[in-house]
Amino acid sequence: MVQVSGKARSLRSDIVFAFVLVLACCLAWMVRDVLMLLYVSALFAVVLTPVVRSTSGFRIGRWRPFKGSAILFLLLGAAAALIAFGFLALPPVIRDLQELVREMPARLPNVLMRIRKIPFADQLNTSEISGRIQDFASRAATYLVLSITNWAGKILNVFMGVILTVYFILEGETAYRWLLSFFPPESRGRLDLCLRRAELRMGKWLLAQGSLMLILGLASTSVYLLLHVRYAYALGVLTGLLNIVPVLGGAVCISLALVVAAIDSWGRVLGIAIFYLIYVQVENSYLTPRIMRNSVGLPGLAILVALLLGAALEGVIGAMISVPTAVLVSVLLDEYLVQKEPA
Repeated sequence: MVQVSGKARSLRSDIVFAFVLVLACCLAWMVRDVLMLLYVSALFAVVLTPVVRSTSGFRIGRWRPFKGSAILFLLLGAAAALIAFGFLALPPVIRDLQELVREMPARLPNVLMRIRKIPFADQLNTSEISGRIQDFASRAATYLVLSITNWAGKILNVFMGVILTVYFILEGETAYRWLLSFFPPESRGRLDLCLRRAELRMGKWLLAQGSLMLILGLASTSVYLLLHVRYAYALGVLTGLLNIVPVLGGAVCISLALVVAAIDSWGRVLGIAIFYLIYVQVENSYLTPRIMRNSVGLPGLAILVALLLGAALEGVIGAMISVPTAVLVSVLLDEYLVQKEPA
């Protein structure tokens, strides 16, 4: 009788556990965007903590900045760099755009004459093309108006991500200890050591990514200067900075450079296209696997697979956090699942 009662109690506990698990999964799916924001913020906090720790180690006389001051200095430095870049890069662009608007009525006949010289251009219905262009412009304007709300939400998410990252840097150790308290004491120490190893390797990701950004920035600036592309320095800096988004960030900036180059010469467009095609091959096959492998300790194949999976699952954000996430997963798998050969 007691045995039957024990089985019934065990079955009831299993049913309750399964129900709670399904309910937790449903709630996690409903707030998946918030959970992703928390995860990305915590991940960036882990990556940026070594930078904050290094900044806190500086001394100015007898004064030594604590962690909060170091974060404030880093934020002010980033804001000052962005403002300086805007003041240096935007005025030439605005001046050229104003000049283009003033000269457009005079240049338009020449553009139409060049279009007519294109083979088979005389067979095109210019009125139909004009109507399609107007229809495209109206649709683009409508899309822009409708997407303002979406962009506002994305900007708010970025702002909240920055705030959460700052809080994770300041209070992350407390939150980390609280999470560890949910695990049994006998396994808590092993998990702590495992996550500390992952933290050290993830912290090196920023140095590796910064190296890739610097290489692309210097290479693209040199090519733009050799080809005499407008705004060469601004485009080079922007190309290097946006390379923090693997592949896609650089592609966006190269596309912008192609548009700028097309204003002056098709030869420059061809030169930039050839440069980027060569650089993509070199970066994907040599630079990214080698630099990342030496920094985070992952094989080149694992890094490429992580980039593909991250981009497929979460787009730009997924590509950005794919490598440090792969480091975390690799350390956990190596600690708990990989069967090591006896020494």
